[in-house]
Amino acid sequence: MRRLLTGLVLVSSLGIASSSANAASIFEKLFGTSRQPANAGAVAAVSPIPREVVTYSGRERPGTIVINSQERRLYLVLDDGTALRYGVGVGRRGFEWGGVHRISRKAEWPGWTPPPQMRKRRPDLPAYMEGGIQNPLGARAMYLGSTLYRIHGSNEPQTIGQAVSSGCIRMTNADVTDLYERVKVGTRVVVVRG
Repeated sequence: MRRLLTGLVLVSSLGIASSSANAASIFEKLFGTSRQPANAGAVAAVSPIPREVVTYSGRERPGTIVINSQERRLYLVLDDGTALRYGVGVGRRGFEWGGVHRISRKAEWPGWTPPPQMRKRRPDLPAYMEGGIQNPLGARAMYLGSTLYRIHGSNEPQTIGQAVSSGCIRMTNADVTDLYERVKVGTRVVVVRG
C-alpha cells in the first residue's frame, strides 16, 4: 500500500500526462497499461479520503467487501482483524439501497450502456460509451450480481465522500484499481444502507 501511495505522489509530482518514460512506467504499474489518457491526472487523482488499514471487529469473513453507505466508506476485510478502508461515493437521496450480493464480473476500462431508466431521466446520455477516461465507470468496474449496480472508478474524484450517484458505488480510479487487484469474481459484497 505504501508503494502505491508513493507512486501516486510521484505521479502527481511528475504530471503524469508528460511523455517521460518514468511517468509512463508509473502509470503502467498503477493501471496495467502505459497508454495514458489525455487527462491522466484525473485517473491518478488521490482520493479526498485516504485509503488506510483500520481495526475491524465486524462479523464478516476475510475477503468480504462491506460498504457502509452512511459513512461513505468501503471496507475490504483482511485476515488479521483489520480491514482496508476506502472512501466512496454512494447513491443520492432516492437511490440508496442495501443488501448482499457477489461480484459477478470484473472489467478494466469498461464500456457503459446507461440503463433505460437513466436515459429517461437524462435523454442527453449516449446509448453506449466506449471505455476510457471520459467514461463515468472509470478505470475498473466490479458488477454486483444481476443488479444494475457496480463498484467502479470515477472521472469525478471530487465526488468521493458524497451521495451523488444513481446507486453505484464510486471510487477514485487509483482506489478502484487497488481493490480490483485484491478481489475476484464471487467476492461477497455487503451494502449497509445506514
